Amino acid sequence: MRIRRVITTRAGGYSKPPYDSFNLGLHVGDDPDAVRANRARLASELGLAEDRLTWMEQVHGRTATIVDGTETEPAEATDALVTATPGVVPVVLVADCVPVLLGDAEAGVVAAVHAGRVGARVGVVPAALEAMRSVGAEPGRIEALLGPAVCGSCYEVPADMADDVEAHLPGSRCRSRKGTAALDLHAGLWRQLADAGVGRIGVDPRCTVEDHTLFSHRRDNPSGRIAALTWIEE
Repeated sequence: MRIRRVITTRAGGYSKPPYDSFNLGLHVGDDPDAVRANRARLASELGLAEDRLTWMEQVHGRTATIVDGTETEPAEATDALVTATPGVVPVVLVADCVPVLLGDAEAGVVAAVHAGRVGARVGVVPAALEAMRSVGAEPGRIEALLGPAVCGSCYEVPADMADDVEAHLPGSRCRSRKGTAALDLHAGLWRQLADAGVGRIGVDPRCTVEDHTLFSHRRDNPSGRIAALTWIEE
């Protein structure tokens, strides 16, 4: 089986500033008609039926939901979508948090995970891995992609917050460009995935704060959302 992975940018859509222009988030204050047009274009450009895109109500938690394409509404209060159904397309929306795309091609299982500071701290990625295992995936066969997110140099946080996240997500504490306490979620999640036995881990090095082709809530508030999506080709 072949697994596809796509990460969007902010270019090529219908939304007006400050959501210009390919905002895919309905929850950020943008014109809903523009967002729906953007979502329709996303599906069309990828050659997918729009109803195969599967969305979630992201809440910065650790719930992973298994979907099969029969869903008609976004999965409620979840931060990871897992499917073993070819053609079903889990989608995660971000604007600084880490989008994590996971796939076991042999088992035909994929997942899209929303791993921000809170979700990463409470273990949303291990929860997604466990859900994948429940439908046949094996960590050693899983390939992971950590998508663009705020980098450690830009993610300045209070020292006690950095210490707390480090205690739950080892490897994430770092120093910002200013020399202050900061978080590198890419580094912490990479270590977590490696410790879980994930076979291959890739990292998209783009920083959402520094790269203006991407949306960033930390840089621009309000801000749109980019999407990361993955699916098993039918």
